[in-house]
Amino acid sequence: MKNSGEFEFDDLQGLVRFGYGKLTDTCFLLLTIADAKAAKEWLTAAPISNAANTDHKPDTALQIAFTAQGLRAMGLSETGIEGFSDEFITGMSGDESRSRRLGDVASNAPETWQWGGEAKQILHILVLLYALPGGIDAWRKKVAGNNFSKAFKILATLPTDNIGKIEPFGFADGISQPKIDWNRQQSVDFHQRNTYSNLLAPGEVVLGYPNEYNQYNPRPLLDPTQDKLAAVLLNAEDQPKLKDFGRNGSYLVLRQLGQDVPGFWQFVDKATGSDPKKREQLASAMVGRQLDGTPLIPETENIPGIPADDPINRFNYNADPKGNKCPIGAHIRRTNPRTGDLPPGVNGFVPWLKKTLGFGEGRLEEDLVASTRFHRMLRRGRPYGPKLSPEDAVKADAPKAERGLQFICLVGNISRQFEFVQNAWIASSKFSGLQQETDPLLGNRQPLMSGEATDQFNRPDPAGPMQKTCPLPQFITVRGGAYFFMPGLRALKYLAALPSDGSNKAS
Repeated sequence: MKNSGEFEFDDLQGLVRFGYGKLTDTCFLLLTIADAKAAKEWLTAAPISNAANTDHKPDTALQIAFTAQGLRAMGLSETGIEGFSDEFITGMSGDESRSRRLGDVASNAPETWQWGGEAKQILHILVLLYALPGGIDAWRKKVAGNNFSKAFKILATLPTDNIGKIEPFGFADGISQPKIDWNRQQSVDFHQRNTYSNLLAPGEVVLGYPNEYNQYNPRPLLDPTQDKLAAVLLNAEDQPKLKDFGRNGSYLVLRQLGQDVPGFWQFVDKATGSDPKKREQLASAMVGRQLDGTPLIPETENIPGIPADDPINRFNYNADPKGNKCPIGAHIRRTNPRTGDLPPGVNGFVPWLKKTLGFGEGRLEEDLVASTRFHRMLRRGRPYGPKLSPEDAVKADAPKAERGLQFICLVGNISRQFEFVQNAWIASSKFSGLQQETDPLLGNRQPLMSGEATDQFNRPDPAGPMQKTCPLPQFITVRGGAYFFMPGLRALKYLAALPSDGSNKAS
């Protein structure tokens, strides 16, 4: 279906568009609904921040997302729930095979988590609060008015801290983000687009719009002849007779990742003989960027969606197929292979067709990295714990503390985006033809079923043999996680209007 007009940002929660980087004070609340009626009253009055541009930059922001159980508790019908994806309904920790695919085993297993997983109380809602420095306490107090304490029970307040524009290991963060093609101007047709682009179709992040396959992700569609309250919702673009509860909503993946900062830097320090230069080189090779964010790959010109004034994100891997500059297994290369859309040397429709149909010769590893454009994610996480520099982290008496990342990503398809990246690229020991190594940062180091180890990190050396670092310990541990749905504002209004007795059926 053609674009029906300008994107309705006033119906989109602002986190999808902005990220709220200037609002450095944050508070993330995990809630269970204690009183559904009071919860709806609170939601009706809650100042949920939308994505519309304003002349005045906001001092605060409030966002809200629900688990499948939370939507049920708010009164959404089973017909509505069934419209969501299976992985959202089941949950991040609701399926043993899913946990295995995500690498959530051993010390990462859900039964060890601090929240989510095997928690005794069911998680319903995630509330995200943002404020300018020094403003979060007053903002939280204001949001907590209007029956908040009656409506909800706080299961956990997730820690967050402002340590600047870095992640806890000390590397610049938040650099590589896809741009959303809100006006739907870029073609998704391979005939017209056969090179790497940083622009994504809206449906890759927001439900109710075409994705990179030019299809609509499944979402709840309601029949207004059967549900009179659904009149507040927009019509579905692909099925105009139905109302689209999912439109302008996104799936929100939340994982609390504990990071062993002293352990990471002390390991690379020992592995490099305590040589500061070599220590930083090894750490940078594992990440794929230098500490300041400079990529290990030279800048590349003319990448759609990346402006010329963004050199630290303006690159691809075409000139480094063997990983001589940026190792194949580096964290940023696994999480965003960039030119994985097409193997090296494929330019134009005829070469693309030959590769697609399997003609011609090519390296095996070229076929082990799926098209990147179908697996991108918007990241919106925040770190927690006190800042610890690499120079202090290598010391034997480095201060111990809980440090890590509240990882948040927004997607239109949990399975194809977050779970695929986590399973096929991060946790896989076979990524792009590699052997016996998983992501050097996020890997859990558990052996394969065959008994093969996965605790190596390899760096090609054009002047000599492969440089192998092993055994790598586990640097990051999962502390909690859940799948949420962050509705559009019309859908929030619909939820707030639902009666507890299910009497919204048309007579």
